[in-house]
Amino acid sequence: MRSSEVSGAGALGFRVGQRDQRQSRRPQKPSASAWHFSRTTAAVAGTAFLAASLFVAYDAIQALVGFQQQIQFLAERAKDESLLALASADPLLGGRAEASLAGGSTPTVAWNAEPDAALAGIAGRGAAAFALAGLLTLATSRRRRDGMPDPARRENYMQLAAAIPMGLACWTGTGQLIVCNDQYRRRLNLEDTRLTYHQAVGRLIAGGYMKLIREDDNLRILELHCEDGTCLQIDERPLGDGDFMTLVSDITETKRTDALLSAIRDEQRLLARRYHEEKLKAEAASRAKTNFLAHLSHDIRTPLNHIIGFADLMQHQTYGPLGDDRYTDYIHTIKSSGEHLLASFGAILDLTELENGTKPLRNDPVLLDEVLAAVTQRFLGQAQRAGIALDVGPLTGAVLRGDRLALIRMVGNIMDNAMRFTRPGGRVTLAGFAAEDGVVIEISDTGVGMSEERLATLSQPFALGDATFTREGAGPGLGISIARAIAELSGGRMAIDSSPALGTTVAISLPTDPAAAGLIAA
Repeated sequence: MRSSEVSGAGALGFRVGQRDQRQSRRPQKPSASAWHFSRTTAAVAGTAFLAASLFVAYDAIQALVGFQQQIQFLAERAKDESLLALASADPLLGGRAEASLAGGSTPTVAWNAEPDAALAGIAGRGAAAFALAGLLTLATSRRRRDGMPDPARRENYMQLAAAIPMGLACWTGTGQLIVCNDQYRRRLNLEDTRLTYHQAVGRLIAGGYMKLIREDDNLRILELHCEDGTCLQIDERPLGDGDFMTLVSDITETKRTDALLSAIRDEQRLLARRYHEEKLKAEAASRAKTNFLAHLSHDIRTPLNHIIGFADLMQHQTYGPLGDDRYTDYIHTIKSSGEHLLASFGAILDLTELENGTKPLRNDPVLLDEVLAAVTQRFLGQAQRAGIALDVGPLTGAVLRGDRLALIRMVGNIMDNAMRFTRPGGRVTLAGFAAEDGVVIEISDTGVGMSEERLATLSQPFALGDATFTREGAGPGLGISIARAIAELSGGRMAIDSSPALGTTVAISLPTDPAAAGLIAA
């Protein structure tokens, strides 16, 4: 709802906004359609005019019967054939009759017919009957005042308004209120229904503003933002004969929800953009770190190789005795420390190459049983010296696609962790389980285990939390990281389950290649 200049609801109804301004200011004259005849009025009119018609017919028949009786009476009195012939003439043709008896003994009998006067009497009585029928019809009909519909139509509007769960009001083309429901009355604080459309607009828009959302020939939707912060949706639709209805619904919560969702979407876009930026920064930092470690490993491995080589020469006293036995112990320490550093930097270089993809893995057919056998052979002596039982599962016959040396290193890193953290008398199990779509390599131990906090750090390189953390000292924490990288590059994944004092189980799933089994058999 809005003012008549904007909303188009003026004297001419719903589409007055499309009329000429001069035409909209002209006074409206009652038209023929201002008279409304209901079904009851039509029934009364039909009955009245039918009765008038029957009355006219009855009157004409009675007049004709009266003429015939007079003719018959004269014919019986005349006794004269000429007078009888004259009397039998049609009185409605305008003739005159006179009769007299012969001999002059009987008084003269005369009859004068005035058909014009008789017809005029019939016409007058018929006109009076029809006029009475017309008055009766007009008495039962009601003229629409100010375009107001008849009571039956108002009753339909009232039923419609009562069934609508939102504020509804029906208006005439001149802006007069026809009917409204309780919700509309509460919204406008109405006590009487003698309200015009413009007065309703004034009450609704007081202290607020209105915005047009959509408008066409059969629909007009507006938003009314009230002074108290509420938002109403005004929906105007035509009803026919210039009438229209107004639907008022409170959409304050909907607008608040939309605003909240819009704010959340904006925040999500901002967070996504920040996440993308931070991800790019993290990836760039990771690449920079990896490149730095790779260069550092190369730069340090060269002098370490020299140190280890010279220490080996001095340990074997290639160029003569050293002169003191303590030098032999010092050289042994220098050599072992150098070898430890060399292995650590070698692991760093391998991890950086695996993460960067600069060290591609081979894609050859590999027997899983050969991989497990090679790892078992490597750690069998160590297990016997440490008093640890090493159990090996049955053969699987599975064939993988991958790099044989990388797979052996992957399983070896996990086995090395299990052996280091299992006390004497404990048990380490290495087994493979084959299925149609892949294999699972499982390494279990009864070692010290790990807590959930420490287990969560195993996916982070250099966290010093994986099982390369030895009893004698701390390694760089890359054993599990390298094994995980090899598993993922081979198309598999690795899962770890551990509990303190119960042990650790590492499961590595890898896909199989049935076609590669034929190559192995050949």
